[in-house]
Amino acid sequence: MAERAASSGKAVLKIEDLQVYYGQSHALQGVSLTLETGVLSVVGRNGMGKTTLCNTITGLKRAQSGSIRVNGREISSLEPHEIHRLGVGYVPQGRRVWPSLSVDEHLRISSKRDANWTVERVYQTFPRLAERKSNGGSQLSGGEQQMLAISRALLSDPKLLVMDEPTEGLAPVIVEQVERMLVSLAEEGEMAILVIEQNIGVATAVSDRVAIMVNGRINRVMEASALAADRDLQQRLLGVGRHSDEPAVSPAAIAEAQEQLAEVYRIDRAGTRTEPVVQNGVFRPVTELPNRWNVPVAAMRQAA
Repeated sequence: MAERAASSGKAVLKIEDLQVYYGQSHALQGVSLTLETGVLSVVGRNGMGKTTLCNTITGLKRAQSGSIRVNGREISSLEPHEIHRLGVGYVPQGRRVWPSLSVDEHLRISSKRDANWTVERVYQTFPRLAERKSNGGSQLSGGEQQMLAISRALLSDPKLLVMDEPTEGLAPVIVEQVERMLVSLAEEGEMAILVIEQNIGVATAVSDRVAIMVNGRINRVMEASALAADRDLQQRLLGVGRHSDEPAVSPAAIAEAQEQLAEVYRIDRAGTRTEPVVQNGVFRPVTELPNRWNVPVAAMRQAA
């Protein structure tokens, strides 16, 4: 990936000690983050606060305290339309296109006069949208809807583009196209981009730095190349595989889990348990389903 242009002047996005609540739930706990130029990716498992961070930057969620500055201006108390006018574009998770509007109508109502991004430039960037310009939003595939959502944000000519899970649910060929587009936008230097991603492959491919979010906090900011090379850290971040600090499951535990499964789930030829059982003094009815409390998950996973 090509080197990004060196930063100069004040940061496009600077977040300091951001505190956000949902009732009594503390969603963002002192988040601080700086994006000067290019692409910064934020990764983490579900429920870590990534979408809340996007919504707070764009004004859809109000912070209890802390600071959000875009090109030096405080925006934490502004309404979403005011933040949008200051040059913050948003590609929300789930695309959110209008089913009754055609592709061309989506783009025309989002375009601005004298903007760097025009409808014609969008069609050149995404030829598939040009082919589908007369189709309604509900007639597009998931990849086409994502192209449309990204294009709609680009037409606002943003200085900061916030993208929440831009590759979620997309076919690999479309994911690669989105990756190339993000790298190209960063190299052109027209805008800074904050990408929220669970796909670490995408996150490390499009950015030089990656911020890791854990339990509502920025755990660390590191070089994308270092994260891409650290498989163990990736597993801990996304909960894939056995954590390095988790002890290995012994053969005895696996055998015990197999015995529990055989006892709790007596299977007949139709595939259902034929009678209730009493296990460890607890009555287990026929309708009970397997869960993480009655059978050890790690042992059950290995036994399976």
